[in-house]
Amino acid sequence: MLSIRKIGVIGRTYRHLNRYRQILTILFKYGFGDLLDSLRIDQYIEAGLQAISKKRVDRVEKLTRPQRLRMSFEELGPTYIKLGQILSTRPDLVPADFVDELAKLQDEVPPFPFENVKAAIESEFGLPADEVFDRLEDQPLASASIGQVHKARLKDGEPVAVKFQRPGIQKVIEVDLEIMLHLATLAERHIKEFEIHRPVKIVEEFARTLEKEIDYRIEATNMERIARQFLDLPHVYIPAVFREFTTSRVLTTELIEGIKISKIEKIAEVGLDQKVIADRIVGLVLKQAFGHGFFHADPHPGNIFVLADNVICLVDYGMMGLVDRATREAFVDLIDSVVHQQEVRTTQVLLNLTDWDEQPDIRALEREVADFMGRHFYKPLKDMEIGKLLQDLLQLTMRFRLRLPPDIFLMIKALSSVEGVGRMLDPNFDLIAHASPFIKQVKLERFAPQRISTDVFDMMSRLLQFLQQFPKDLMELTGMLRQQRFSLQLEHKGLENMLATQDQTSNRMSFAIIIAALIIGSALIVISEIPPLFFGISLIGIIGYLVAAIMGIWLLLAIIKKGRL
Repeated sequence: MLSIRKIGVIGRTYRHLNRYRQILTILFKYGFGDLLDSLRIDQYIEAGLQAISKKRVDRVEKLTRPQRLRMSFEELGPTYIKLGQILSTRPDLVPADFVDELAKLQDEVPPFPFENVKAAIESEFGLPADEVFDRLEDQPLASASIGQVHKARLKDGEPVAVKFQRPGIQKVIEVDLEIMLHLATLAERHIKEFEIHRPVKIVEEFARTLEKEIDYRIEATNMERIARQFLDLPHVYIPAVFREFTTSRVLTTELIEGIKISKIEKIAEVGLDQKVIADRIVGLVLKQAFGHGFFHADPHPGNIFVLADNVICLVDYGMMGLVDRATREAFVDLIDSVVHQQEVRTTQVLLNLTDWDEQPDIRALEREVADFMGRHFYKPLKDMEIGKLLQDLLQLTMRFRLRLPPDIFLMIKALSSVEGVGRMLDPNFDLIAHASPFIKQVKLERFAPQRISTDVFDMMSRLLQFLQQFPKDLMELTGMLRQQRFSLQLEHKGLENMLATQDQTSNRMSFAIIIAALIIGSALIVISEIPPLFFGISLIGIIGYLVAAIMGIWLLLAIIKKGRL
């Protein structure tokens, strides 16, 4: 379990100072000094940070800000690489150009020594490596920021793929998350534009996601759950998990030696049918998303293999999406209303599917949706890229500050990825045609007799529970009123700017009155010639004039700095 503590909120901290220095140095190096200045981090982390150079490196000035952010994340290591990869699926949080650039983040790093692999086996299983596996290759099949995969063979001769977690990675992630949480707190406190995105909540959500990803037992459970869903489909193959050789830091699965979907020439060479493969891959992802609501959230070409007889195999189940029935149905309504160019219904579905702090202008949103449809539906449906269309629609919702559930973004990302795979294998691929049966099925399920009876029963149960609970709540409220323990709190929203302006005006008026009082009082003292005298003028009066002059200049500068008299 990850242990993450808030730092820099209750008091100053000097923990992890070396890592702080490293992070800030890299961010300054890639030209983010202005952002760090806005965070006012020097107020919280002081010792040793003054030595950090804030000069930009010339070679990065020619790069765009999204490119510099991607490069800084790559240099900062695994935690930030994972953060960038997750942000690349959240266009509600970062602009489109940042999303496109962060999607390029590479998770391939140099492998760690084989001695660490053997040490992990002894630590997890209490036995030497040669007593657990009959053979274990010292060269990894793949190496990433969290772990690396080695080919092995069990004692019974079964070939397997074993994924080992990098040594000490959990501690590295915990330290980075604590620092990240601190920076997010400062961003939420000092940068007004970041408030709507709730950076602290993002980091907390990211921590929960990483916690699942570094526990290989959860990935094993995901694989077994997906395998159960497709027991009746012979053209889908999910690698078996060997639970007796799996722990939180070691994952042992069946070795898959198929052809990666990206190797088109190899697929054609062995005589496999690209069109059939495309149909099956897309059907697999659509069935997961719309049928089961539990889906592989990262079906890119590197995670898809083709076996004999056009059998499809998905690997790497670390990132999964989960949407409940109501959200699936609302998403289907969204796609259906967009495809049929129903701007009013699309607007209603968007509002039902999203959260917001302030209700948007409905008429303006409808106009934007209508304009969006007019720009996209000028060509046949089969020629449209649904993934791109949905991502553009998300950009529209962000302009109106509407927040979609995170797993909806994962679903859109999965659909976009699988659409790209389909078009790579079959130039005439049409995602809408493939999705139509699944969309129709979801819509028809609402009217199934069993579904209707279940919904009616649930509604009656909730109604009965309400009728039983309401008299008790009413009696409790009456008792609180009788005992004068009932209080009503009102919270004003949207008045902050007006109240701040009123407060500023009151302060200036008070300041002006004090200045006037000082001038009048000093004049009376000078006229009265109250000693001590300086060249025949009361020294107290002179001091009063000077104080009034200083305060007057101060007030004038404050007004000029604000930009209006």
